Amino acid sequence: MPDSIAKRCAILLLAATGSLLAIQVPAKSPPNVAGPLTVHVRNDSMTLRVAKAPQAYLAGTIDDAAVAQVRQLLEAGKLVPGSDVYLDSSAGDIVAGMELGRLFRASRFNTHLGTWHTGNSPALPATCLDACAYAYLGGVYRWSPSGSDRIGLHDNLQPARAASSAAQTPDANQYVEAMGVRPAEFAQVAGLVVNGVAWWSTEKLASTQVANNGRLPLEAAYQKAPGTPSTLLLSQMVHGKQDQVTLQCAPGQITLAARYVVGAERTGLLAARAMYAYFQVGGQPWQMHQGERPHADGDALVFSRTMPFAQLTPVLQSMSLGVWFEITGSPVRVGFWVAPLQVEKLTQPFLADCQAMQPGYVPPKPADSQQPQARPSFWKKLVGKLRN
Repeated sequence: MPDSIAKRCAILLLAATGSLLAIQVPAKSPPNVAGPLTVHVRNDSMTLRVAKAPQAYLAGTIDDAAVAQVRQLLEAGKLVPGSDVYLDSSAGDIVAGMELGRLFRASRFNTHLGTWHTGNSPALPATCLDACAYAYLGGVYRWSPSGSDRIGLHDNLQPARAASSAAQTPDANQYVEAMGVRPAEFAQVAGLVVNGVAWWSTEKLASTQVANNGRLPLEAAYQKAPGTPSTLLLSQMVHGKQDQVTLQCAPGQITLAARYVVGAERTGLLAARAMYAYFQVGGQPWQMHQGERPHADGDALVFSRTMPFAQLTPVLQSMSLGVWFEITGSPVRVGFWVAPLQVEKLTQPFLADCQAMQPGYVPPKPADSQQPQARPSFWKKLVGKLRN
């Protein structure tokens, strides 16, 4: 079972049991009411053991007082960095929502949608609207809504429209970008507008990584030194584990090496049962049954493959470069995927230098030498002679 699904199941199990302890700070109004913010914290031993982090449930109006309240709880140690924060708010101020989001990011909170409940009582659907939606973006890990939970913005509060609306938020795009979300992708998550509200599509939240579901943005690093192969490292933090794909350039070929972190306790077991490993480019498996079997390296499964240089561009232009392992006795494969196209600006120098290493490479002519220079006219020649 993938780590993300396991964590969600564990959270639901914790919520369903009646033996949980909770710290309530304070509890003056029911969830999803346009009243003062209420904060409930669940940090008993079972929660910490299963969910790996305390859980904080925030409901009510998000305004300056709410931001001050959360800051005070942090300073008092009643909220701790790295907590899972569940949001349920349909009222508040956009600027306060952004400030709360910045506070979430500084505290390395992870954001979800959810309502506080205890015992055997079922959880009510959570609504995260306007200020709450901007606060949600502050999570390091941002989890997609599930069930009947929903998140969105009033149409006039979309960043593209806010500057001309009555409730101006001129720094909305800057805030979105500062939270690690591309404004162009953020603009795509809005679904149909119903009664003036553009509810966000769960599918688009995941595909645009506005909800990263435990995946931090892909990073790229290019290393070039005399006497060593040009090397591009793609790395991504997923649920606290750093997965990597390394590309090395040589004349005529590219070597791809994958490192999939599974934990020291599982590495040996999976390596012994792994039938084969392969890359998948744009949904198409590549060399599925060829090459070396994966092997253990510390806390990770690793393997490598070589490909012709001609296939490098499709790899770097892919939104889905998969790294997969087929395990004996398992009905599902294990592995990870990255999206090289998301870091295209960082991969282009590697592509250009690698292309220059290939046999028969002819460097392009400078732009100014490709255009024939116009001959000066008779009058320009005459004027030039008179000036001299």
